[in-house]
Amino acid sequence: MLSLLVLSSLILPSGSLYSLPPTPHPATTSGLAPRSSALLAQAPVAADHRVTALQPDFTGDLWVGSWAGLSRINPETGRILQRVSLPSPTLEALAQDRVGRIWVGTFDGLVRVDPRTNAITAQNFTLPSNRVLSLLIDSRGFLWAGTDRGLVMISPDRGLLMTTVQRLPGVSANALALDGNNHLWVGTLSGLVQINTASAFPIREVGNLPGGAVQSLTLGPRGNLWVGTASGLLVVDPVRSELVRSVGTMRDRNVRTTEFDRAGNLWVGTTTGLFKIKPDSGELLGQVPSLPSGRILALSPNTGNKVWAGTSEGLGWVSLTTGVGTPHWGLVSPTVLEARQ
Repeated sequence: MLSLLVLSSLILPSGSLYSLPPTPHPATTSGLAPRSSALLAQAPVAADHRVTALQPDFTGDLWVGSWAGLSRINPETGRILQRVSLPSPTLEALAQDRVGRIWVGTFDGLVRVDPRTNAITAQNFTLPSNRVLSLLIDSRGFLWAGTDRGLVMISPDRGLLMTTVQRLPGVSANALALDGNNHLWVGTLSGLVQINTASAFPIREVGNLPGGAVQSLTLGPRGNLWVGTASGLLVVDPVRSELVRSVGTMRDRNVRTTEFDRAGNLWVGTTTGLFKIKPDSGELLGQVPSLPSGRILALSPNTGNKVWAGTSEGLGWVSLTTGVGTPHWGLVSPTVLEARQ
């Protein structure tokens, strides 16, 4: 059953400006590697340093969403450009709309940020659940927000909630992806659901997948969906709605995130490390050492000539030359830095 909520307005804060961060000290003006123990002492301190979402923007910068808040960095140098204060620091998803605004999914709802001013220009607390897990801009420019109790479509320009899919098969919209026909695929607790973005009606389901709940979802260069579950990595044909194969090298691994780089390689983030595989054969090309943690939560390849990785202990990056990981010392747990002195 699909329920429609038409023109349900976002809550617009009246003059609420969430200010830019204070003028950076040396510990936040560059960030690829620590230079001294004095700088380490100035590293940001927060209760939880997990980085759960990464979003490159149109200017070439990288937005970093973590359980310590939202930051924007220069991915070439690692320099922290700004920090944005949010009503809830617990972030799970990021997206950029067609005019460059950053949408932030948190455990307390949805927030729209103007990157030019850091102002929060809209907040939404009328979702099926305030726990936002996934975000995606479709081919028409509409924003889809997945929560743990359903899916919504929002007009980013007008700030209006257009449609709610509350009785989504599988309930929780953990991950979102568009297929080659611009249909929306939703990874849920029970498999995959295809949604017609024009009507917002479910088209078909792919259930009984090995591993059950879908945790990550990525469209590959050949048009297949790459599906991460708690027990492996699967390939699904979205046209036939059929499981094509299970990737043998990822079997029994808890896959949290997957992304393709420009060379067509697939980077797979798991709870036991970051792997690079050849998608056609599933051949394991390598595992990345020296990231802040082996628990990988978010990936952004092709960004600043690096692969950026969000982990449970903070942000790291992978050299495309050496394949070795390095912590971003300004956005990482101090215990990681202390261990590397």
